[in-house]
Amino acid sequence: MYGLCDCNNFYVSCERVFRPDLVGRPVVVLSNNDGCIIARSNEAKRLGIGMGQPFYQVRQLIERGEVAVFSANFALYGDMSRRVMATLRSLVPGIEVYSIDEAFFDLRGMAEPLDEFGRSIGRTIRRNTGIPVSIGIAPTKTLAKIASKLAKQYPRLEGCCYMHRTEDIDKVLQRFPLRDVWGIGRRYGRMFDRMGLATARQFVDLPREWVRARMGIAGLRTWSELQGVECISFEQMPQRKQQITVSRTFPKEIYEQKDLDPIIAEFASMCAEKLRSEGSVCGEVQCFLVTNRHREEQPQRYETSLQLLPESTDSTLEIVRQARIALRQAFRPGFGYKKAGVLLAQITPASELQGSLFTPETHEKHARLMQVLDSVNKACGKDTLVVAAQGTEPFRMNREHLSPRYTTDWKELLVAKATK
Repeated sequence: MYGLCDCNNFYVSCERVFRPDLVGRPVVVLSNNDGCIIARSNEAKRLGIGMGQPFYQVRQLIERGEVAVFSANFALYGDMSRRVMATLRSLVPGIEVYSIDEAFFDLRGMAEPLDEFGRSIGRTIRRNTGIPVSIGIAPTKTLAKIASKLAKQYPRLEGCCYMHRTEDIDKVLQRFPLRDVWGIGRRYGRMFDRMGLATARQFVDLPREWVRARMGIAGLRTWSELQGVECISFEQMPQRKQQITVSRTFPKEIYEQKDLDPIIAEFASMCAEKLRSEGSVCGEVQCFLVTNRHREEQPQRYETSLQLLPESTDSTLEIVRQARIALRQAFRPGFGYKKAGVLLAQITPASELQGSLFTPETHEKHARLMQVLDSVNKACGKDTLVVAAQGTEPFRMNREHLSPRYTTDWKELLVAKATK
């Protein structure tokens, strides 16, 4: 048996932990630069507010006080996720973190009743972190994902859906939307729409040979997992990233390369920090620039430039240098760029890096510098030390509705006042 722990409306729930007055009220969380809605409470969903809906379309509701709004506070959400996963890890034999708000856990060898065990997991996480979760338990990961969705939909399940009997699984698949099955995706969803297939049961009824021919091994795994055949293994160790990207949308278009240069340097520095935190090195640095696709009256461009490194590295100094070279190659005068980013690829473990006779003598110096850079920033706060190319003013997004970083910044701790 596999379990899936899925945090309910995670970003909204994180905000409500420190604002209990918002429980039962419509709440939304906005994307970078307060552009569009990326999380909604159930109350906001019932008002008809859609996922990805532009913020300006619901501004009147917010100004009338009908909806509470927050800018995305990823420092808070990341730390709350860590707390949820730590609690879950203490309760089960092993977990596989799937995303910031989801984790699979292994139940092989656990004694019945698993439904009550799942409910106790949910109660413990809620008590320890304040975050409500839904637990799905089933013979495969794909069925566990479906079970967790049912746990959210039906309050009588008390936060845990234990789906193990063949007849119960079959009843669920007869009604469960095919597009909502883990692994189907939009492309296959459109294909099944054209075929008139709408439920998971109809997908399972397709011949094995047809699924293999049209959807390959990945589709066949999903098809088999829906029938209770375990095909997606449990991985306790997180998979090493194949790419690392930092990108942002700007509050307004940027027309000058000199204005983009410190921003790209900052993005490259952030990428390098993530790279070192995973114990990896990269062999490729890419910079990309995008114009504002919402302004159709203006010329549209997507620019990108790639730099192959002579030797894989995790040095912020070298990665920033290469990203700035890529920016100079990608930039085209006369265009207003609304978004930019830096991407690292050809990522390998640093332990597997082999030097050569031509390895520059600065390699060891850079390694020592990066140790100092990371240790100072960890001890004294983010961006205490930065490379000079970033300038003195870090890139700031529009975040007019940002909540405090209650759990990661001493200056923003929650203050409680006692009254007589």
